[in-house]
Amino acid sequence: MRVSSTSQPGAQTEADTIVVGLFAGEDPPAQAPPAVAELVDSKEARSSFKSLALTHAEGKRWLTVGLGERSRLTPERARVGASAVHARALEAGARTLCLQAPEGAGMDVARGLVEGTILADYRYDRDKSKPANGSGGAGDESEAAPKHLAHLILSAPDRNGSEEELQQEIAQAAMVAEAVNAARDLQNRPANDLTPTALGEYAIALASDIEGLSVEVQGRAALLERGMGAFAAVAQGSDQEPALIVLRYEPPAGAGEIPPDRPTLGLVGKAVTFDSGGISLKPGAKMAEMKFDMSGGAAVIEAAAAIARLALPLRLVAVVGATENLPSGRSVKPGDVVRAANGKTIEVNNTDAEGRLVLADCLCRAVELGAERIVDLATLTGAVIVALGSTYSGLMTNDNELAARISQAGDATGEIVWRLPLHEEYDELIKGTYADLDNAPEARKAGTIVGGAFLANFVGETPWAHLDIAGSAWDLGRAYVGKGASGYGVRLLVELARSYCDA
Repeated sequence: MRVSSTSQPGAQTEADTIVVGLFAGEDPPAQAPPAVAELVDSKEARSSFKSLALTHAEGKRWLTVGLGERSRLTPERARVGASAVHARALEAGARTLCLQAPEGAGMDVARGLVEGTILADYRYDRDKSKPANGSGGAGDESEAAPKHLAHLILSAPDRNGSEEELQQEIAQAAMVAEAVNAARDLQNRPANDLTPTALGEYAIALASDIEGLSVEVQGRAALLERGMGAFAAVAQGSDQEPALIVLRYEPPAGAGEIPPDRPTLGLVGKAVTFDSGGISLKPGAKMAEMKFDMSGGAAVIEAAAAIARLALPLRLVAVVGATENLPSGRSVKPGDVVRAANGKTIEVNNTDAEGRLVLADCLCRAVELGAERIVDLATLTGAVIVALGSTYSGLMTNDNELAARISQAGDATGEIVWRLPLHEEYDELIKGTYADLDNAPEARKAGTIVGGAFLANFVGETPWAHLDIAGSAWDLGRAYVGKGASGYGVRLLVELARSYCDA
């Protein structure tokens, strides 16, 4: 989809369909034709949130969307409203859609409209056969509704500021939303296609096209040479080669000067491309969803790429641990003891608690590479779904300032987080009997927090945060993502990086 912006009213654009927002207790915007006012007078067009109505005037479709009370309009409600508009516009046959930013709304709302439309426009159909007529179903292709918009125009005629500033803001919003959709593509790919090696190859190809971004991918031998025994133990049951993916971003010359006190940001992602549970085999029901166990890694890779494309003035190191977790004669066994890269020993009492083993060594590597603030993302525990559902991701951290930045970034992007406590009493739960740590304590207490407490052992004194995204990575249920992969975390991480640059 092509995305552009203009300070012209929607009627003066090339759009075939123009969207007008209606607020409770307010008349339609002055630039709307009389046909829109007639819809409102007839009660067919309403201001209740997401209510839709369609009319024709001046040779164009005019689609109204209810925005509710003006005081309640937020970027997140803009995303949700845009997704409702997107579905109705496609049904009506729209190809070029113009969203008119509500008068007086901030640029954050305008960005939300663009993000919601691009995210709603996503489809994953690379593995579906194409019918001979290309329509995706029975009937004449010429009569089928389009599956995607060809062009999205954001109109903001009343905005203060230059046309160039508007275009830059909207282009950046579109670029970040496309990065989310790229992460969704990675998540949705089946595990026989997206192997650890394939993910590494993807990262190499991605970095080759982006200025300032470099990548290194290493396999099993490197894990052993680096003493990454926890990561290597998870990988040893699969015939697939694991991949330690390290992306580095150094801002290009034109990105601006980096103040000496601006920290190097570290992102760490779990990318278990298929998780059977290993010897501690998962139940068969819904095991197919375990292709999504690489969602943290997908978010980190695409966030790193987006940060580099935006040329943000900060340094970044991203570490992604990619492997399969499968049962075989070589698999790590319950009761085995492994040693992580920082020397700590771990009793592997449940091989299905493998994500924390992979992350342990990846966190050590991020610290070694100079990361001064670290955020890891992982589909780590089912317990976080019990606690928070799909609305929030679980946040655990050793640093209050970092916690505040992540919470603010989540509020801005709609990828909201809820902080869970890390208390020294939880450390008692993960003490090993035969080794320093136990990866899966028998006491079924505070399962999500225990995962965070375990990971805290591998960052030393570095400010660090862990995001458990097991409830948010797929089937999120938000209007603009729906079923399947959500790409959760990409926008949050980009916004977090921006917060350091705006300081």
